[in-house]
Amino acid sequence: MPPELNDVVGRELFFSFWGDVESRDPSTEVLFQKNCLRMLPILEVEKVSATERAAAAADADGAVKTNIIMVSFRSSLFVGLLASSSAFAVKPAQTSLAFTQRSSSTRAPVNLSMSGGASAVPDLKVTGAAKASAPWAKIFKLGIAAGCHIGFGSYLAITVGGACPQIAEANPGLQKIIFGAFGLPFGLIMTLVTGAELFTGNTALVTAAKMEGKTSTSNLVKNWVASYAGNFVGSLFLAYLAFKSGTLGAAPASVAIATAKCSLPFATTFVRGILCNWLVCMAVYMASGCASLAGKMVAVWFPISAFVALGLEHSVANMFIIPLGIMRGANVSAMDFLMKNLLPVTLGNIVGGALCVMGLYGSAFGNWFKPKEE
Repeated sequence: MPPELNDVVGRELFFSFWGDVESRDPSTEVLFQKNCLRMLPILEVEKVSATERAAAAADADGAVKTNIIMVSFRSSLFVGLLASSSAFAVKPAQTSLAFTQRSSSTRAPVNLSMSGGASAVPDLKVTGAAKASAPWAKIFKLGIAAGCHIGFGSYLAITVGGACPQIAEANPGLQKIIFGAFGLPFGLIMTLVTGAELFTGNTALVTAAKMEGKTSTSNLVKNWVASYAGNFVGSLFLAYLAFKSGTLGAAPASVAIATAKCSLPFATTFVRGILCNWLVCMAVYMASGCASLAGKMVAVWFPISAFVALGLEHSVANMFIIPLGIMRGANVSAMDFLMKNLLPVTLGNIVGGALCVMGLYGSAFGNWFKPKEE
């Protein structure tokens, strides 16, 4: 027992439940130590000798009151603790002894579990194989959820970062940071934490499973098509809701963004799609190696805010942004949206996720491009 507990009056209080001090079971002593440690913040005690306590108890008229222990209970809290299923409740000694023998050093850390090197690389092929083997309908439904999540992120980015015309005029760089920091990161966090199916992330995850022999080409195509279709439906649905909500007022940001995105050459848009999904899949890759929600948030926030601030092109985000701009009066046709933006961005996203991210790490840590052993 720790020295500071040797003379705590609570010792006698607890032993009154368990019998004579000398005859108590060793496991009871262990439980007592634990209970006393938890009681210290609740009991306000003063040390006093056994002789003084006996003399004080024998003094019926209360004349001897010096050095008498004053024990102040926070009664309601104490009774509640005794009645609860915590350490104050009487439990079998065997269970308590087993509990106290557990070492806190064996607990897994709850922060970032990535430390660099091959030992820290998350096993993405397993995740990709699970995604690829899911039924088409399930992937499609979760794709709708992911489309809505990314749509919410884009909605916030337009509402906040797109409503800073004075900042954009005076300090364009700051406005881009604001546009990137508020919106898309939280959309991807919702997608990753809830297990939704995002096409751009699947270009890396499911491709890894295919290249490692964990799934088939048909399952890869099924996953890509189903998640892409679901993302499109979810994004369009949320774009319509955002349009009908009237929260954007007369702000021209969505119209200007949609017009600009559909005015770029095919090759430029394609390259921006590559760069964008390179960062998105790095966010997914890093977040997969994090054990806590805070770790995942940090892993996602930097690359996602970066790609938005850099003006790169994300196919699923554009499924929300451009239709919303069209609904609000942008001079962009459906064919312009599909052929001038969505097609080159989608192709670029596939290259960025499957080759630029998974190609590098798959060849370094996996079996990509390696001859099969006989």
